[in-house]
Amino acid sequence: MQSNASIATPVVIATRESRLALWQAEHVRDRLQQELGLPTELLGMTTRGDQILDRSLSKVGGKGLFVKELEVAMEAGQAQMAVHSLKDVPMELPEGFALVAILEREDPRDAFVSNRYASLAELPQGACVGTSSLRRVVQLKALRPDLRIEPLRGNLDTRLRKLDEGGYDAIVLAAAGLKRLGLGARIRATFAAEDMIPAAGQGALGLEIRADAGPLGQAVATLSHQPTWLATHAERAVSRALGGSCSVPLAAHVVWLDDGRMQLDVALGHAAQPAQPLLKARLSASVATTEAAEALGREAAERLVAAGGAAYLAAQPV
Repeated sequence: MQSNASIATPVVIATRESRLALWQAEHVRDRLQQELGLPTELLGMTTRGDQILDRSLSKVGGKGLFVKELEVAMEAGQAQMAVHSLKDVPMELPEGFALVAILEREDPRDAFVSNRYASLAELPQGACVGTSSLRRVVQLKALRPDLRIEPLRGNLDTRLRKLDEGGYDAIVLAAAGLKRLGLGARIRATFAAEDMIPAAGQGALGLEIRADAGPLGQAVATLSHQPTWLATHAERAVSRALGGSCSVPLAAHVVWLDDGRMQLDVALGHAAQPAQPLLKARLSASVATTEAAEALGREAAERLVAAGGAAYLAAQPV
């Protein structure tokens, strides 16, 4: 354990109060205490994203709604760190904040959850599937154009309850959240990443601090998992280059090949016409630095634009 005597403690982590967010914050708290010797406390908060459940995120401000209040707490000195599901973190952080570590990724794939059917293929014609993710909507439509896809908001427990109450034949959730909460048994099938390309950063946790945090930032950075750091920087660079937000049905996912190269798969759908064909690209390269990872992401974005992506990006969600 390294010496971090110059860091003021306790370190306070601002976190949303959903069960999954608290699990993630507690996981980071434990690592700070056990590996860095830093006494750590949690500051539970409710964000705008948690409060607005009757509209899709793309209509009320995007995933940044889950982040802003936590940043305000850091700015005011009430907290020194925030733990985020990386896929919820906007591509550009406000001035004065920094993403200093990305932890090793949990399963990044999407999960098929149903009480009656074992897989997407088993769903009857016209079955109702719940998701509010435009990325999932366009890829579900590509796999099963007949499905009726209905909005599904709320934290993970709320979504499962809505399924159990009979509102949907199936729902699609991130496998990572289910596994972290010990709910892996609810997963009936996991989508192959090439069939349902995950969101940029899916399954990874990002640690955000104030950019002027000095010794704290240096200490926390040691927790970062380099393969996940590089992979998610490539994925997020795609989204950044295309102005990615909740209103853009964009998927970007890296796998590391056996020869050590990075393979990046991307897909872009049409927000207003989800049945439009997906635009896809696959690139691979040897990547050892953040700059090289982001360059690969920008190249993937250029491929999508060259394939007709400008018209897709201009579409507004229905």
